[in-house]
Amino acid sequence: MSQAHPTTGATVDPECPVSLELLGEVYRADDYDLPYILEKIPELTRARLAAYLYGKSHMHQLGLKVARACERDDLIRAAGEIGSVIHGQSRLKPAPATPEPAAVPSRGRPAPAPKKISLGGSAAKGRSFD
Repeated sequence: MSQAHPTTGATVDPECPVSLELLGEVYRADDYDLPYILEKIPELTRARLAAYLYGKSHMHQLGLKVARACERDDLIRAAGEIGSVIHGQSRLKPAPATPEPAAVPSRGRPAPAPKKISLGGSAAKGRSFD
């Protein structure tokens, strides 16, 4: 006997302040197109969207991008004091990428090669999964 799976597609989260179609547009937009999409959304709805996205771990950064297009007062109206935090974080400059430290040989000896780790357990001894 087989189980039936729903095929109706995605369902709308009742907490999301915009339609599923508009949410998809915002999600798929590149850095060039996003401001044009956001300017069509009313200010308070845009602030609610920023707070909604900020609260989703997989869309946190997108929430900050949307918040850059919002006024601080709108974010506070939409999300309370956390709106002020979102506003502040959205205006922070990203930290410069720190380069990974190079392996420095000690006393003229070459740096040891990285160890290979088997993820296959004892049955995988002798096999490498590189």
